[in-house]
Amino acid sequence: MSTRQIKPFNAIIFGGDGDLSKRKIIPAFFNRFIDCQLNMSFKIICVSRKSDDEAAFKKELMTFIAASVDNEIQPDKQNEFLAHVELLKIPETTVKDYSQLAKILRSQSEWQRVFYLSVPSTAFGEICKTLKASSLINHMSKVVLEKPLGNSLKSSKEINATISKAFKEKQVFRIDHYLGKETVQNIMVLRFANHLFERAWNAENIESVQITVAERLGVEKRAGYYDKTGALLDMVQNHLLQILCLVAMEPPSNLKPDTVRNEKLKVLESLRFFTKNNVQNNVVKGQYTRGTIDEDKVNSYLEDIEEYNSETETFVAIKTYIDNWRWKNTPFYLRTGKRMKKRYSDVVINFKTMPHNIFPDSKHPLKNKLIIRLQPEERIELVQLSKIPGPGGYRFKPISLKLDFVDSFNERMPDAYERLIIDILRGNQTLFMRHDELEAAWKWIESIKAVWKELPLNLYESGTWGPGDQVLDKAHKWQTN
Repeated sequence: MSTRQIKPFNAIIFGGDGDLSKRKIIPAFFNRFIDCQLNMSFKIICVSRKSDDEAAFKKELMTFIAASVDNEIQPDKQNEFLAHVELLKIPETTVKDYSQLAKILRSQSEWQRVFYLSVPSTAFGEICKTLKASSLINHMSKVVLEKPLGNSLKSSKEINATISKAFKEKQVFRIDHYLGKETVQNIMVLRFANHLFERAWNAENIESVQITVAERLGVEKRAGYYDKTGALLDMVQNHLLQILCLVAMEPPSNLKPDTVRNEKLKVLESLRFFTKNNVQNNVVKGQYTRGTIDEDKVNSYLEDIEEYNSETETFVAIKTYIDNWRWKNTPFYLRTGKRMKKRYSDVVINFKTMPHNIFPDSKHPLKNKLIIRLQPEERIELVQLSKIPGPGGYRFKPISLKLDFVDSFNERMPDAYERLIIDILRGNQTLFMRHDELEAAWKWIESIKAVWKELPLNLYESGTWGPGDQVLDKAHKWQTN
């Protein structure tokens, strides 16, 4: 990874007074600031369409910043950071309304410009057009795009085409915060720095791979967005597919951004497409109903969005294959859902049994598994069978060897957005999707979407693991720890 010096910058956050900006983006800048990583000149310009009350905005902002740090914030550090933050009201996306922004940026013409688009992707094109028309894009400019990038292959291509008229591909950073998680990045190290695992990382030794992102929350304040998107586009199209790429990719020859992204692209292009004949037995969609979580009664999805005829899915389970030599006939199970029994995200590598079982009386299947827990309690766990001490023959018990990140590393673990923002400022695109990666992901997703309406919508009770008896192979049990 790059450790090049960060140059002075202006970070212009469109939607700067929005929820994502206040909860994640600006607190990420703050935490890098108090860790002395932002020790250069910089300014964070938060663009708002409606408000110009900077004092009220900063007061609210500090509430979110305080929630993001482990210790009490020193007032002098707080005030020092807030001096770098400015609220700028830009009501319309026009050259005239961008004139004040232009004035600010031209006063620091030698600084790099990071245009962070924390707005719906439908606004990306107009913002980029206006930035270009206002002559605000130069060779030191970058643009950061929050997902989802469109709602189909066609719309994604149209948005990318518009952006490419204003920015070169090397200036575009398509952000997926899952790739900034420590354990996600550690998949690369686990595989390519450890001979033990990489030698066994193939269809000959691995029975199946499970990738799960389970959420306890419902749609919360995202009802309007979520009902138009659903779990397939909100989670599978980006988060789960990016994790799958890191798990399944071939070893890159080096860690240069395009070298790594070339290998991820090969995985996406090798995913087996769905057809009317195979989708019914390999894809499940569901929607949560009323239920109980932590003894609290929760509403159904329809009650949460106040739209009682919606068939938007809040749960997706997919069984898919990667058609290449390494993964021939090895099933990859992708699952995500809201209002699950427990919140967790992990990757489970299920290894095959030994070729010959010399312990026929064993009540346990002679299998090992590797669990890569992404959240919460980030850790790596190798599950193996061990003999229970004592006489009476061979009795077994699964024993876990754990690498717990909190216990193993005393220093604070940066949030995913912190890491990704630093990579943006340094110009390192390794953890950001390239346009051809995005298109390959969309092509695979569209093979599911083509028959999406034909799939039954399975209702599941909140506080459970989803449509239990509908989850693909009935003989296959999900890892739900």
